[in-house]
Amino acid sequence: MKIAMACDHGGLELKENIKKYLEKQGVEVLDLGTNTTDSVDYPEYGKACGEAVISGKADRGIVCCGTGIGISIAANKVKGIRCALCTDEHMAEMTRKHNDANILAMGGRTTDLETAKKITQTWLDTEFEGGRHQRRVDMLNNM
Repeated sequence: MKIAMACDHGGLELKENIKKYLEKQGVEVLDLGTNTTDSVDYPEYGKACGEAVISGKADRGIVCCGTGIGISIAANKVKGIRCALCTDEHMAEMTRKHNDANILAMGGRTTDLETAKKITQTWLDTEFEGGRHQRRVDMLNNM
């Protein structure tokens, strides 16, 4: 599996730590930046991650900003992206099972690293249930 990752300055530390966590597991990571604590515009990075997933350069994506809110909104502007901001493992599980989320968003200033690792692992390990949920995902994709 190949995961695209992107962040703004507020999510840099979390992105870097989750990147290391994934790479230790043998997951290939496409790092789309930022790689600095200098202030940058999160919409550019959310869009870049969304485009990497939709184009097939990555299977899924993970985005981080200070809260995860802004960058998730930006990623969701890319047609076909279903980016979900998750703050716990249950949310990560349900957004994969029911929404087939293809990008995970987390907040670097709101989510501690151990929680973020658990969220990430749950999100990666959970499969989409399909069935009645497929119709709804199709509706989202057609919006």
